[in-house]
Amino acid sequence: MSENRLLPARLYHDPAVLEAEQQAVFERSWQVIGHVSDLPEPGSYIAEKVGRYEVMVVRGEGGEIHGVRNACRHRGAVLGEGRGAFETKGIRCPYHGWTYKYDGSFLAAPEARSFDCLDRSGLGLPKIQVGTLMGLVFVNLDLAATPLAEQLAGLEELAGRYLAGPLEQFGPGYGVHAWNPKWDQGSNWKVLIDNYLEGYHVPAAHPGLARLYQYQRYTATTHPGFAFFEAPLRDEPSGNRVERLYQKLVRPMPGLAAEDARVWRYALIYPNIMLDLYPDQINVWRVVPETPDTSHICMAQYRAAGSGPRTKAVQRLNIAINNLVTVEDELAVTRVQRGSGNPGFEFGPISQREVAVGWFADKLREALAGTAALDQDVARA
Repeated sequence: MSENRLLPARLYHDPAVLEAEQQAVFERSWQVIGHVSDLPEPGSYIAEKVGRYEVMVVRGEGGEIHGVRNACRHRGAVLGEGRGAFETKGIRCPYHGWTYKYDGSFLAAPEARSFDCLDRSGLGLPKIQVGTLMGLVFVNLDLAATPLAEQLAGLEELAGRYLAGPLEQFGPGYGVHAWNPKWDQGSNWKVLIDNYLEGYHVPAAHPGLARLYQYQRYTATTHPGFAFFEAPLRDEPSGNRVERLYQKLVRPMPGLAAEDARVWRYALIYPNIMLDLYPDQINVWRVVPETPDTSHICMAQYRAAGSGPRTKAVQRLNIAINNLVTVEDELAVTRVQRGSGNPGFEFGPISQREVAVGWFADKLREALAGTAALDQDVARA
């Protein structure tokens, strides 16, 4: 089996495959839910959906972070929405008032004597795994999953300095737990990931990045749980005014070295978490499948706490550059989704610059092997 051989194109369009991915991929992988700064005090919480499940993380009284299923054990009402803080010394259901400790243990129910049988010991919120790495908070529905630090061994050495200091969220990103219709995408989630995993399309699809990058030095390396990319920036001033100002004004954040100002780095945490590591800011993306032909992106932007006016000006330039890149990528992935849906279409060979796309296909092939939605030809692909 070739490392670079892609999955059959039908897997990007088949509803049965998407259902299998929810169970075999998203409900068994570590999913980012936010940053520790999003949980500043006891009772602070972040809620989102992972696979088919509503989940929530809550900061406990001792500072620990708990993960639970986000559905009251009485009638199933969602307990928390988005990001917020519980006002009481516990999690209180807004429907009937059942309450739980921050760790999900059952606490009380109004008019408890009105229930013929109220087994308090069995009414806690089901727990999920929680892990933190580089200040990012992850959850995993699979209680037997490989620990987060083990799965992502090596990533902190490559990216940890970007997230090491006190950070604050800023800009138009509402958080990796939040939903903004502007980030709806007209392609299968895997098309978005494939696009992120290679720089081969930069010269044709991204004129601005082609002016900024030293394209021949763009590198990709794959690891068991993530792929990592480096895009050194050109020393020559860009002919575009916004890009030229960015090159001139950018300085590394606290904790970064001087040479970090001359490179943009990226990481893809399998299966769907993307980190943009810039000298001036960090973007965290979560790609969420919706239908075989549509997906959604949730995004948060972080910068060093207390950034000054110059850094904020650089960040505005960065956002302007990458807003155009986003539009270009949206057009590209939509075209791939449309074209790959032609009957009988199969993807062609991939170049050495697309090695991480092959890595991703292999990871998915392994995760989906044996699922009822897949034919035998997928297992052999």
